[in-house]
Amino acid sequence: MLNNASILITGGTGSFGNACVEAILNNYKPRRLIIFSRDELKQFEMNQRFSTADYDCLRYFIGDVRDKERVSIALKDVDVVIHAAAMKHVPASEYNPTEAIKTNIVGATNIIDAASERGVSRVVALSTDKAVNPVNLYGATKLCSDKLFVAANAYTGCKTKFSVVRYGNVMGSRGSVIPFFAKKKAEGVLPITDPRMTRFWISLEDGVELVLNTVKNAFGGEIMVPKIPSMNIMDLAEAMAPGCPTKIVGIRAGEKIHECMIPAEDSRHTVDIGQYYVILPDTEIFNYQGDAKNAPRVSEGFEYDSGTNDWWLTIEEMRTLLTTMGYIK
Repeated sequence: MLNNASILITGGTGSFGNACVEAILNNYKPRRLIIFSRDELKQFEMNQRFSTADYDCLRYFIGDVRDKERVSIALKDVDVVIHAAAMKHVPASEYNPTEAIKTNIVGATNIIDAASERGVSRVVALSTDKAVNPVNLYGATKLCSDKLFVAANAYTGCKTKFSVVRYGNVMGSRGSVIPFFAKKKAEGVLPITDPRMTRFWISLEDGVELVLNTVKNAFGGEIMVPKIPSMNIMDLAEAMAPGCPTKIVGIRAGEKIHECMIPAEDSRHTVDIGQYYVILPDTEIFNYQGDAKNAPRVSEGFEYDSGTNDWWLTIEEMRTLLTTMGYIK
């Protein structure tokens, strides 16, 4: 699926895009690897790291997923699309709801339509734990996006296979709490939203591995959910800055105390394939025939929640990870 393939990554200049490009260049030999994004400065900066002079398969393509015509041009002769473009900032989405809708919902529709028309073989879309039982607009738009990509396997009537990957917060990515804490540590006080707060955590590398495995193995229609650890915000603060004073500032609008990646309502069609859970499409959508169909089902009422997860990162484990990432000297 990846060797000698033409691959396009939307939102390719972000944290995930940079890590994904590095993994593909190091492990595969694509025919073309297209970085599709709307920020020419980020493309220029990324080209300093992954130069077209050093990698003749690379293409830097300016465009916006909101613009279907531009998306269609970019998808000409493309085999695989990894859809990472999104408006992700929760408060910004609350204040600019129509912009989040245009990018996360209309943009998803444009990817689906253009991929179908261009005969793309496979599309894998990135989701988020905030799409489950959403309490903010960002989560609601991503839930809608997930539904669009799953249903696309039925209504497009084409050969393109659409799948979704859903995971939690990415350690050290732009906008995550880790670089924020690193900055506040230097100022002497760590702001804490709520000491009870928990989150799922995944490394960029593991997120990329999940996406590439889905590209290679998914049948179409699945929502892939990795088994990953949870962490508590107070433990993270102690790991990053032992003994540093903290200040409770309250949760932001649209935030939850805990995040969920599989709600109890989806347990009836969720299976366990070892390293991942797979939420299978409702049989009323289309006749799913992928290998995961025969995997063992989770128990009815099962819920995959960061607060009740049975795998937790200890303070020592977080400190080791943060040292590896360069946040602790």
